[in-house]
Amino acid sequence: MTRRVAGLLLLAGAGLVQAGCSHAPLVSPAMHAIDLPAPTALGDDHFRRDRPAGLSEEALKAILDAPVSLDETQRLGVLPVTDAYRPEMALPLPPVPAELTRSLDAAGLFQATSEVSTDWPVDGDLPGLRELAARYRSGYLLLYRHRFVDQSYANAWAWLYPTLIGALLAPSRTLETAGVLEATLFDVRTGTILFTVYERVRARSDETPWGDDRKLRSMKLRLLEEAAGKLAEQVVSKARHLIAMRRRSAAPGPVSSAFDPGRSAGPPAADAAAVAHSPRSIAGYPL
Repeated sequence: MTRRVAGLLLLAGAGLVQAGCSHAPLVSPAMHAIDLPAPTALGDDHFRRDRPAGLSEEALKAILDAPVSLDETQRLGVLPVTDAYRPEMALPLPPVPAELTRSLDAAGLFQATSEVSTDWPVDGDLPGLRELAARYRSGYLLLYRHRFVDQSYANAWAWLYPTLIGALLAPSRTLETAGVLEATLFDVRTGTILFTVYERVRARSDETPWGDDRKLRSMKLRLLEEAAGKLAEQVVSKARHLIAMRRRSAAPGPVSSAFDPGRSAGPPAADAAAVAHSPRSIAGYPL
């Protein structure tokens, strides 16, 4: 009898445990976020090979931290340059500097725009550029140059070489030229460059095997004439953007009104004390 009662009690306890497990919700352990310190932003260059010989770290940071803007009250000189941005001493035959000067004058972005002659006796390096700018009293110089690479090779018409007429008249030579027109705005006072724009050109032509140099010069001149206006548009657009940046940075902030709807009604704070002490006032307002 005792064993039977013990078995019944054991079965009843097991049933109660099972019923409790079936109705009680399972509780999962909660993972709390770990508070980690925010990473520190890099502010210095830690690569020793990056140290410029002609510029200290303090000067580099001062230049990079200064705002970039364009002073439209200055004069601008358009100067043709060659390799390493030395003044171009050759005869100024390319039409691009004249087109750049005309477009900038028409845009009215500077006090005056002028082409710069390189015949003045100056150094042939960066000091020479600044001396020319000083002679023209120009705060900015637009440095222009173009570079071309040429290629000439025989094409399929070359099989007519054995015939006399084919050797003289067949367009058996293919002439290719590709170039880059470049304009760089140089700030004479600070020695910094405000922008550089490129206009890339390319041409190809099948020609007779005579006078390749003359034909290549003609191709390049045609490319320069066609690309001059496009390069001038890029320069004017960049200059307008820099002028707009300076105007936005110089614009005054919003003026707060005395009748701000976010403020509670009543006299201005500066006059509250005087009004409160007035003998003829009710609730701070003068009668």
